Formats: sequence, C-alpha cells, structure tokens
Amino acid sequence: MASTTIQAVIFDWGGTLTRWHDVDFHAESLALAQAVVGAHHAPDEITTRLLAAGDVVWGRSRDHQQSATIGDLFTEAGLEHDPELLDAYYDFWAPHTATDPECRGMFAELRAMGLKVGVLSNTVWPREWHVGFFERDGVYDLVDGDVYTSEIPWTKPSPRAFGAAMEAVGVSDPAACVYVGDRLFDDIWGARNAGLAAIHIPLSTIPAAQVGHTEGEPDAVVRSLAEIPAVVASLR
Repeated sequence: MASTTIQAVIFDWGGTLTRWHDVDFHAESLALAQAVVGAHHAPDEITTRLLAAGDVVWGRSRDHQQSATIGDLFTEAGLEHDPELLDAYYDFWAPHTATDPECRGMFAELRAMGLKVGVLSNTVWPREWHVGFFERDGVYDLVDGDVYTSEIPWTKPSPRAFGAAMEAVGVSDPAACVYVGDRLFDDIWGARNAGLAAIHIPLSTIPAAQVGHTEGEPDAVVRSLAEIPAVVASLR
C-alpha cells in the first residue's frame, strides 16, 4: 500500500454504517408473508417456506457469491407475491436501518482528504430502499458511488462485486481503495482477496450460518466510524 495513493474508501452497510442489531428471522418471515398472494397454504407453512428460502438464498451468497432479490425469496419458497404488499416487511426492517450518528462527520472528513466515498452492500432489497435510508438520515449527498448486490449478479466476497463498487466511485486500481466492514469473510477476506486494503469493525455478532470458509486478516481494526479517517491517513 505504501507505493499507491489511496483514492477511495468503500463501506459495507449493515453492521458497519448502521449499528448491529440481532434480528428475529421468524418474525421477518411473518412480515414477508403479508405480501403472498393466491396461496392455498396454512400461514405456518407459508412462513416456514419463506424462512427456509432465506437460508437457501443467503447460502448461495455465502458459498457461490450469487446475488438475489426479494422476489427470489418468494420464488425459492414456491410462492407468488405482490410487490405492492411489502409494507409489513419494510416496516419490520425500518428500525434496524438507522445510520450511525458518526457517519456524516466521517464521510465529510474523508471527502475533505480528497477521497471518494462508496458503499457496497450484500442485500436483497432494491436500491431505492437503501438510498431512501441514506437520504432520510442526511448522508447520501456525501456518497460518490453505491452498489447493492440486488442489482448485480454477484455478492461479496466475489472480486467482481468489489470491482463494481470501484467502478461506481471511478477508481480502477484495487490498491488505491480501502474497504470497511464488519464481516471477516465477506468484507475483510473478500476485500483483501480482490486487492483492496481492509478495515474491520468487530462490533457485530455474525450468525454461525453466515460465517464463510475463511476469516481475513484486516490491515487495521477500529471500534467506531470516527476513527476511520486517521486510520486511512496512516495507510496512505
């Protein structure tokens, strides 16, 4: 890294730009079930199918870096849904989407250092949900480029996902980028494997089913977003 000038810092979203929350995935499935239409199944069977579909979809992300959308959850469950009926699902997740209060100041400091700010999130949600959360919390104007895996074929830790995020911020050299995330597989191993430097925020309790085959070694570890500009400056 010493011979390359850092040009961009790219961030994971959940557990990194938001604080980690434990989530009741059964309750999530109950919320998703509100969007099911035309099903001749008992409510318990619908939620069981959706819960199992979530395990399959996220397993494909973990093991094969295959992306998915909300619609793919219903397809995997063998259920039809109406996207206009996802309000209960959106409302279930909304309390978990608050941007860390340190985020705006940290983004502004990075940009004052002449750096691009990017986002790369493994997600099934549509872009407009994520952009809406950032806009709601007053930070999206400081984001130079953002990629959500629901809109590309790959998820982290695929190098192609990191490449898409680099393209979004207009940087072509992986060694000129730093990635910040809370997961040692998707974020840290993935970024290092793709040629980026990596900063770990170890504040999340990653469910065992979501832990990948390798734990990466970060270039640095921080415990708050406010620490990141100084760490990036040291990496430069």
